[in-house]
Amino acid sequence: MSSAGVPVVGGYHGEEQSPEKLFEEAKKIGFPVMIKAVRGGGGKASKIYIFSKKFCIPLVVFIEAISQKVFGDKHDNYVYLFERDCSVQRRHQKIIEEAPAPGVTSEVRKRLGESAVKAARAVNYVGAGTVEFILDRNYDFYFMEMNTRLQVEHPVTEMITGTDLVEWQIRVASGERLPMTQEDLSVNGHSFEGRIYAENPENNFLPGAGVLKRMAVPTLQPHIRIETGVREADEVSVHYDPMIAKLVVWGKDRQSALTRLAAALNEFNVVGLNTNVEFLKTLSRHTKFEEGDVHTDFIPQHYEDLFPVKETPSSDYCKAALAIILREELEGAKSVATSLDPSSPFRPGVIQRFNHNLLRTINLLNNKKVTPVRVLYLDNGLYKMNVEGREFNVSGTLCRLDDIDYLSVSVDGNLHSIRVIEDGSEIHLFSKGGYQTFSQPQPKFKDHLGKGLSGQEGGVAPMPGIVEKICVKEGQEVSAGDPLVVIIAMKMEYVIKASTPGIVEKILYQQGESVQKDVTLIKVKPLEE
Repeated sequence: MSSAGVPVVGGYHGEEQSPEKLFEEAKKIGFPVMIKAVRGGGGKASKIYIFSKKFCIPLVVFIEAISQKVFGDKHDNYVYLFERDCSVQRRHQKIIEEAPAPGVTSEVRKRLGESAVKAARAVNYVGAGTVEFILDRNYDFYFMEMNTRLQVEHPVTEMITGTDLVEWQIRVASGERLPMTQEDLSVNGHSFEGRIYAENPENNFLPGAGVLKRMAVPTLQPHIRIETGVREADEVSVHYDPMIAKLVVWGKDRQSALTRLAAALNEFNVVGLNTNVEFLKTLSRHTKFEEGDVHTDFIPQHYEDLFPVKETPSSDYCKAALAIILREELEGAKSVATSLDPSSPFRPGVIQRFNHNLLRTINLLNNKKVTPVRVLYLDNGLYKMNVEGREFNVSGTLCRLDDIDYLSVSVDGNLHSIRVIEDGSEIHLFSKGGYQTFSQPQPKFKDHLGKGLSGQEGGVAPMPGIVEKICVKEGQEVSAGDPLVVIIAMKMEYVIKASTPGIVEKILYQQGESVQKDVTLIKVKPLEE
């Protein structure tokens, strides 16, 4: 690449990989350095270090990750299709991408594109390729690698150039010339792609698996595109990447595209497993993200803003209580319509009362806390609700479409439109303000039904996966923090460690076996003090 005129950073790629050798090479290159695993595809196992005295310590460097789309044919024609910004990442893996990159001038854009073409031409490349650069705050960029394929985020390039890159691949592979020249290509508008992952951002983005009990997606429009390989009722497996969909939007400029992304995320509702949808909504609303001030350390730098302490507003309990009440009345109406005795006092729903108003308490569980909502039924569909001493005037209507309920509710005169999805004892509320899950507590005796007598000490699987390695033997003494077992799931390795000192009593699973979430893998008997 260097001989082809592509800006590169110094590096070492030799076979000798001892710490001493790497340290010597790092000093020749100059700190900071990044160490990347040979098999660390997708940014996995990449770490950045700075030299301090006699030690290498992790370093935070504010750089941007820029992807430059390039295409070549068998007739020595090459074009670049402009850059994408992929800077906001977790575990060095992309979450959200956009094109063009914010803040990049036309002059820098031209230099990026021409460098990508030089890289492709240097190896006589044919087909679709993606040249990865790192870009510093001075807009100096350096070649990092080339991915010889279309990438996950290629739709944003298609959206701003009006091209079909898959069609281009087929035409070029058939021996045709590129459909367009560099002079034919230009940037039109702005595009974002949000990757929808089955993961829990609040638990270090831990991937999960399970059944998509409900999956409602935004209404398709000319400027909204959804790419997915799953649908409602499918099972998300531990054997593949946790990405379940890509949400792609286009706007005439960055702000309009960002507004469209936020609106579409509000309509992307999943029940059955954790997703990063709410995190993407918070991210897209962050002031610095709106300003385009993005870099690879964005999430750690703004962690407190992106993961605020969540407190459920009292008004949300009113919305959940009203949804429960109106669902009961809807079910009651259906029962009356099909019942041989519509006047039965045992039918579902609320029975007409005379001479006094009904007063009931609905207990709602949210964020591991049970909150009672006292509901006074008034006339004409009005309710007075009391939540922890605060009173609210509540009214609303519920309509059902394709097994999804849509709630229009007024709380003290403030109107809200909410999508309501029921899953067993849980009720899920999706709105522009966010996503909340409530449930009505079950009797305590039900908590013990079906539970075994397995101990809580030892290694417990935090997610479904496959046992990659057993790190201990039965009878072995372990200390707190010692690795017990390694499981892999969704392209991620997770080390389960001992929580307390003890003796390994029983190894319940062996290497290669599949395990479910929350099962005990290894029993550890605590040491007696």
